[in-house]
Amino acid sequence: MTDDDLSAAARQKGIDSFMATFGRVPENFRLMEQHAPGAFAGYALMRDFVMRDRDAGGALDLKTKELIFALLDTVVGQTNGAKNHAAAAVKAGLTLPELAEGLVQTIMVGGITCWNLTGAEVLRHCEALAVQQEGPGGVAPPGPAAG
Repeated sequence: MTDDDLSAAARQKGIDSFMATFGRVPENFRLMEQHAPGAFAGYALMRDFVMRDRDAGGALDLKTKELIFALLDTVVGQTNGAKNHAAAAVKAGLTLPELAEGLVQTIMVGGITCWNLTGAEVLRHCEALAVQQEGPGGVAPPGPAAG
């Protein structure tokens, strides 16, 4: 197998990995694949390794991995990535209360700016997705009111 064959196979693994988790390859990664295919191939191999579910040899389940990515993206202010990963985590079974709790942890690490710039938008996005998927009655009500 030549280096070109290895690179092409790695790029395809990356495309397949994105398709499996997001149903699409995000535009920024398509751009990397087009203009820096070797870099995309390297990233793709790392992503393929990390995004293995337990049945494929991963240590963590995909829901947890997606939540971790959503929280890390929130801390660094990567709103689009945080929304995409949080949505994938919800699709994999994460609840809105679990997401909210994780987003509060980002405040503890990165300050209230994490919430104001990204966290609140991520939660709103997933709340809207839950309403679309389940209807208004399917969304869990908020926790007990502080009294």
